[in-house]
Amino acid sequence: MTHLAFIGFGEAATAFLTGWDEGRPAHVSAYDVKTDAAAARDGMQARYAAHGVTGAATPAAAVAGARAVFSTVTADQALAAAEAAAPALSRGALWFDCNSCAPGTKAAAAKCIEAAGGRYVDVAVMAPVYPKRHHVPLLVSGPHAAEACAVLRALDMRPTQAGDRIGQASSIKMLRSVMIKGLEALTAECFLAARRAGVEAEVIASLEASDPGIDWRGRGAYNLERMMVHGTRRAAEMQEVARTVADLGLPDAMSRGSARWQAAIAALGADPGEDELIARADRVLARL
Repeated sequence: MTHLAFIGFGEAATAFLTGWDEGRPAHVSAYDVKTDAAAARDGMQARYAAHGVTGAATPAAAVAGARAVFSTVTADQALAAAEAAAPALSRGALWFDCNSCAPGTKAAAAKCIEAAGGRYVDVAVMAPVYPKRHHVPLLVSGPHAAEACAVLRALDMRPTQAGDRIGQASSIKMLRSVMIKGLEALTAECFLAARRAGVEAEVIASLEASDPGIDWRGRGAYNLERMMVHGTRRAAEMQEVARTVADLGLPDAMSRGSARWQAAIAALGADPGEDELIARADRVLARL
């Protein structure tokens, strides 16, 4: 694996790169859609340089000659990324779709990649990439899963094969997010409303009495921080979660509501500040 490429050069891509350190492939190229915007171009070029990668002006230029490509974009851009890069893929190149997408979205991306001669791999990233970086647990599925896992292990990554069908890995990720991202939205709605009503101490005390095993203040502060910093990306993921639930013939109202909360809090642009629930709630409420 002498040439590897990234489509999308945000948190996940840089986490993998810094984890690999000296064990990384000799040539790493990357494309990020932010380079298309004049206001963000210089910042992205500096980011490429800081991580020692070759920044490309187009997805096609980034993937040309690469034997493996990691797609690490936002969920709403995953299919578009595959469509843009597919014509330039080397025959047999592995396309690691690490995006948090519905099985239906991944199936559409797989069709595009396979038609161009690439080999599509459904990858679910099962925890935040920091602090584990390239050791973050990965679920991998699809017809090329066994070979894909071998390549990932050669990169000192931590894959687990989830099956031989596209969508098996992503289904696990999506349905897990119903709970994880949904709890974030629920804690935000609960604690923001309690703070505005002036009864936050009583609500927290009641929750602690009912479920003493949960650090409600700590968990609430953490959930708000996740939404404030990463809510835009999480909202896109929750739209894919809602699609997953709907495709299973079930109501998706909870997931769509979670997506709205994630997007609304991220859009406020509030600084999370210190790790304390009430202070964070006040920052959000001041902008709502």
